[in-house]
Amino acid sequence: MKIVFIGTVRFSEIMLRKLVGLKAEVAHVFTKQASTLNSDFTDLRTFCREAGIPYSYVRSINLKQNIDLIKNIAPDAVFCFGWSELLKPELLRIPKMGVIGYHPALLPQNRGRHPLIWALVLGLRETGSTFFFMKKGADNGDILSQRKVRISYQDDAASLYIKIASSAAQQLTEFLPLLKGNKIIKIKQNNVKATYWRKRTINDGVIDWRMSSFSIYNLVRALTH
Repeated sequence: MKIVFIGTVRFSEIMLRKLVGLKAEVAHVFTKQASTLNSDFTDLRTFCREAGIPYSYVRSINLKQNIDLIKNIAPDAVFCFGWSELLKPELLRIPKMGVIGYHPALLPQNRGRHPLIWALVLGLRETGSTFFFMKKGADNGDILSQRKVRISYQDDAASLYIKIASSAAQQLTEFLPLLKGNKIIKIKQNNVKATYWRKRTINDGVIDWRMSSFSIYNLVRALTH
C-alpha cells in the first residue's frame, strides 16, 4: 500500500515515525519549512532524510504542481495529519482508498478548531481520538477508528496532547493492516448530533476574575504550552 503523507506539526511527526516503524510504504511527504499558525510546528525534513523518504516543502497542498505530483505518485492512500488547510475535491479523489484525516475529539461532536483547548477550557472529563475519511467540508467524513480519551483534573494542554498522540499511535497500529487488506468497516457520522467549536482569539486568553476558580483553572491549563 503506497502512502503519501501530509503534515507539519509534532503529531504529524509522531504518526510518520509510527508508519515507518510499521514498515508502511511512505512514498512522499509534504510539509512546510515554517509556520506561524501552529505552536507545535515541526519540520518533517529531518526525519525524512533519516528515513530516506522523498519530501517537498509546500505553501499550499492544493497548488496544481502538488496535486499533479500526487497524481504521478498514484498513492493508494493519503494520510493528512496536522495540516491547517481544507483539501480540494480534486486531491481527495486521487487515492483509491481515500484521504485519511485525524481529529482529537469524539466526532461528530466538537468538529472545528482547537479541540484540545476547548475540551480543557470547558472542563470536559473525556475527549476522543478519531481517524476518518476526509471529504469536502471539515471533520465530516466516515469514521475509520475512534477511541475515548480520559481527561484528568491534572491534565494541561501538553499532557493531553501526549495522551491523544499515544492513543492515535495505538489505533494506527491496529487499523493499518485492516486498511491494507481492505477490511475496514466505515462508520457514517450522524450529522444531526454534530457540534462545532470556533477558532479561538487572543481575547479568549484574558482572565475574567468574576469567573469561578475552577473556570479560571481550566482556562490556564488549556492555554499553557
